[in-house]
Amino acid sequence: MKTFPLGRRNVHRVGFGAMQLPGRGAFGPPRDRAEALAVVRRAVDLGVDHIDTAQYYGPDVANEILRSALYPYPENLALVSKVGAKRDDKGGWLAADRPEELRAGVQENLRALGVERLAAVNLRLHAKGDPKVLDEQLDAMIAMRDEGLIEGIGMSNVDEEQLRQALARTEIVCVQNPFNLVDQQSRPVLDLCVERGIAFVPFFPLGAAFGRERVLGHPAVKAVAARLDAAPAQVALAWVLAVAPNTLLIPGTASLEHLEQNMAAGLLRLDEDDLAALGAGGTPA
Repeated sequence: MKTFPLGRRNVHRVGFGAMQLPGRGAFGPPRDRAEALAVVRRAVDLGVDHIDTAQYYGPDVANEILRSALYPYPENLALVSKVGAKRDDKGGWLAADRPEELRAGVQENLRALGVERLAAVNLRLHAKGDPKVLDEQLDAMIAMRDEGLIEGIGMSNVDEEQLRQALARTEIVCVQNPFNLVDQQSRPVLDLCVERGIAFVPFFPLGAAFGRERVLGHPAVKAVAARLDAAPAQVALAWVLAVAPNTLLIPGTASLEHLEQNMAAGLLRLDEDDLAALGAGGTPA
């Protein structure tokens, strides 16, 4: 499986996202803890060396499962988290993005995972705001990197202007934005990441939960899947890998069966005809 740099590390282009390890909506305990543990271990067995997580998945659930399943971690495993959000007691999503909250979030991730340093931490933004506020947030992230708590700084849910502002201040090693075959609003951000050699890690590569049918039920996706004897989800994931050389997948699941399917997507070859049928550019995988 091909690799791409994630900061100082080269990681396989298909990783694993821990968001679905907790209960529904990334809230509460897992449906089946034993299978969640088995999924994480199997992912590493299949070559995953990049796991995306967050302390607010659960909260306090995804990281606990990762530690229980994998500690002590493989030396080559890049653990990547994010800060800037928290959950209320009903599972609602709240901002937690003041500088002191960002530091507390990183420290909570380190404690829960049982590590001294994270490969990268993404600063999650919630809305277009005052550039001075972003500068203060970046100050906090840069300080934690300089202290050795994190290896690299990433950004999540950003637009092109915000990314350029961050790049004027410091190195950015990855960007996480929504992106899939039918939602390409982040294309300018992806193009900037290609230009700067930054890993682009799309979330919702199969569409958000409420819109998955727009991707998986897309006529072109279904047609290519039938021709290749593959699942529509595999075609949609393979397209993300083909659309640019710097895309890294982190499909999440709590199912062993779906994990195997997701990992196989990294081996699916889309030719020029397939990409033409799917539209919107890309290069043969």
